[in-house]
Amino acid sequence: MAHATLTPTSEVKAPGPARRSRRHRGESLTKVLFVLPAALAMLALFGYPVVKNLLMSLQDYGLRTFFTGQAPWVGLQNYTAVVKDKLFSDAMVNTALFTIGSIVFQFAIGLGLALFFHRRFPLSGVLRSLLLLPWLLPLIVSSATWRSILEQDSGILNRTLMGLHLVDDPVPWLNSPSVALIAVIGVNIWIGIPFNVTLLYSGLAEIPDELYEAGQLDGATGWRSFWYITWPNLRAVASVLLMLGVVYTIKVLDIILGLTGGGPANATQTLATQSYEKSFIDFKFGQGAALSNILIAISFLFAIFYLRSTRRAIDE
Repeated sequence: MAHATLTPTSEVKAPGPARRSRRHRGESLTKVLFVLPAALAMLALFGYPVVKNLLMSLQDYGLRTFFTGQAPWVGLQNYTAVVKDKLFSDAMVNTALFTIGSIVFQFAIGLGLALFFHRRFPLSGVLRSLLLLPWLLPLIVSSATWRSILEQDSGILNRTLMGLHLVDDPVPWLNSPSVALIAVIGVNIWIGIPFNVTLLYSGLAEIPDELYEAGQLDGATGWRSFWYITWPNLRAVASVLLMLGVVYTIKVLDIILGLTGGGPANATQTLATQSYEKSFIDFKFGQGAALSNILIAISFLFAIFYLRSTRRAIDE
């Protein structure tokens, strides 16, 4: 009796190391090609201006440079000159007061309004839409409008305060060194509130209602509900908002220029306005670039602090 011979079936071989390595390199190359256009655009639009500004801060870059094309290398002399300037310390203090005052009140008022609008009621959508108008207006338009409101003799604010007998004499909102910075901070708070409300409201909308229902069963109502449910879930949005607020506020220029121009008596002079004056009034572009680089460094420090605190929160 004949027996059929069995032929070994061909086995499916796993790809060897060389083939896996080639496939991995191909996938990596594909990813790089997809990212390359965006990376080149970032370098062209952001990298070059930053490098150019850094080089300008190390050169004697003035008005004559545009005619001669020569900008002698001076190293850190521009940084030394702006730091030794008598206005630099005042500008630093004003920048800190302007930034802190704006951020604290923008966030506090924005959070209160976000909580208010989170409770649905008739016309809430319309009111939220109207609340966005200060943020949508061009800053120079907002500055011109508030300048007319804050005029000492003909401004509607002083007329209202005097009509209500809250003040006896017109308040020099933009003409007094002791009041001007407060007025500028107030206008910036008004402009920044809608941005805070929008982000905080979106953060509140992402919190599940089930958490509040479970909290009510455990007795977490009112302030306790906010402290143990709302704030922990809103902390990530709040940290991003505060970091962005610092970066945006520390470099505010057009509002101050439109209201006071840095005056009176340099009472509203900040690092941003000082950089503008050095560059476009004194035509000392090297010193203006040095001041702007100091602003970039301060913003970068805040960004690093934010990233480290965020990473620590994720690890925990």
